[in-house]
Amino acid sequence: MSVLSQGLLPTVNDRPVPPPAFEAATDQRVRRRAAQISLAVAILLLVVKFEAFVLTGSTAVLSDALESIVNVLAAAFAVAGLWFAGLPADRNHPYGHGKIEFFAAAFEGGLIAFAALLILWESSDALLHGNELRQLDTGILLVAAAGAGNGLLGVFLLRTGRRYRSLTLVADGQHVLSDFWTSVGLVVGLLLVRLTGLSWIDPLAAMAVAVVLLVTGAKLVRTAAGGLLDEEDPQLVERVVTMMDQQFGNGVIRLHHLRAIRAGRVPHISAHLVVPEFFTVERAHELAERVAAAVQKQLGEGELVFHTDPCHRAYCRMCDVESCSVRRQAFSGPVTLTVEEAVTPDRDAMT
Repeated sequence: MSVLSQGLLPTVNDRPVPPPAFEAATDQRVRRRAAQISLAVAILLLVVKFEAFVLTGSTAVLSDALESIVNVLAAAFAVAGLWFAGLPADRNHPYGHGKIEFFAAAFEGGLIAFAALLILWESSDALLHGNELRQLDTGILLVAAAGAGNGLLGVFLLRTGRRYRSLTLVADGQHVLSDFWTSVGLVVGLLLVRLTGLSWIDPLAAMAVAVVLLVTGAKLVRTAAGGLLDEEDPQLVERVVTMMDQQFGNGVIRLHHLRAIRAGRVPHISAHLVVPEFFTVERAHELAERVAAAVQKQLGEGELVFHTDPCHRAYCRMCDVESCSVRRQAFSGPVTLTVEEAVTPDRDAMT
């Protein structure tokens, strides 16, 4: 027997009640607004960085400008991806459209890696053949101003993405913050060129930027691939185990076979709930409903599915139900649930 709970309210007539539409719509508007702000700022900073490149002729500044092109494309994709992710579940997409956020993160990671390769090509050519630098003072000021803008934007996107559980915004924020740190490195490199007159420092600074971007892109693609392949979310599993540890007692004996993944920001969780074997179907169902509603209230949006299993003798010492005619061991008190036990299949062999 299984029971499904979805939303913040208990089920009615065995049907899950979704969370309040107003709250979900408000969260979605916040996510979209953050993505739109990211796109607008990315376009502005792109103009500033290319102006800095035109003034200085610096390969390092060109590398920063090339990355800004990636920022604009990624922000545009994020706007479209968040709109699609916000669509409700339908017949063709019964688990919703949240996985588009993983595609958005993978797309952004790929663009970052591509920009890094372009930067390596340009900087290698400049290192071999040299390049003439000019108006470094103005260029340094423009790059520093653009970097500061990226720093503020990156912090905003990370906080919004984490608060409203959006992988797209988190990925965009990480990317923008990496752009901030590369801008810091570029300013340092250009200052060294300005002080020493050694122009070869400029392409070396660009190469350093490329290496940072390659690492950032690889991490984003790795995270997105894990989500697309339904990789387990360890933090989500630990949260559910902690919540379930508070629900044991009064017929809730144990939990096992826990599975937890995310489709974008939306968690999907299933587990087997152990109840006394002499409980009727109706009683077990009501118990599972109550536990699911309590856990779901803490989780917020998402889907929680419980399958109820009858107990085995190995669970006697963990069961506090006194009116049991098949008990072999006395109740010994609460036993803390571990992650390892929670994700393990049924213990029916432990009799």
